[in-house]
Amino acid sequence: MPDSNKNQALDNIKARFALEVSDAYVKKALGKRWRDHKSTLKKEYFKTKTTLDEKLQNVPPGMLRYQWEEVVRFWTSKKREDRERIGKSSRQKQKFTHTAGSKGFAFVAQAQELLSGQKVGRLQLFDITHRKKNENPMTPEAADIMEKLKDKKAKYEAMASSDSSVHIDDIDNRIITDVLGPERYGRVRFQGSFLSPSQYFGSSSQQYMPSGSQAKAEVQRPDGSDASNNS
Repeated sequence: MPDSNKNQALDNIKARFALEVSDAYVKKALGKRWRDHKSTLKKEYFKTKTTLDEKLQNVPPGMLRYQWEEVVRFWTSKKREDRERIGKSSRQKQKFTHTAGSKGFAFVAQAQELLSGQKVGRLQLFDITHRKKNENPMTPEAADIMEKLKDKKAKYEAMASSDSSVHIDDIDNRIITDVLGPERYGRVRFQGSFLSPSQYFGSSSQQYMPSGSQAKAEVQRPDGSDASNNS
């Protein structure tokens, strides 16, 4: 969704409601709702066993004819095919997949916490969302990462028992950085797209480190090496 449309929608929302969330949160939510809406339109009105002319005539409620015609022509264009091919290639390169589906990691964590009555950490959430129904890891790569996370956690917990500078609350964050690398800019792994790094880690936290050659980690691995050197 173009920023101009998001800004206009945000102004309309703020004129009607007293918001308790940031403008950035609302814009992210608008973007996701827009993507979901387009996906629904494509499934219900485009991916049907009808001719192109019939698709063009079947204008969804709430849309103007010229808008729908533009969308349909894009979905049948070479540009769309190229995008879809690139997206498919990128997905095939993923080393491991998750089972959270459209629910999102935050929803899975909340459901698990209601069942167990205990808070679900990010390491536990990775384990939950990367196993099949038979409890086996989704892929060999996921199994390898699980083993590395488990080993790192044991080492850090041993350190925490003898070193007061190692805080239990920070262990999961350190382990994830060690094994999976720095967090992507503006995101927090396994926390969904609506939670910013500053909200999760705190504005002064050293745990959040953007990706890139200039990112420097301030934490140390259990073996004493610099966590920023992931080679």
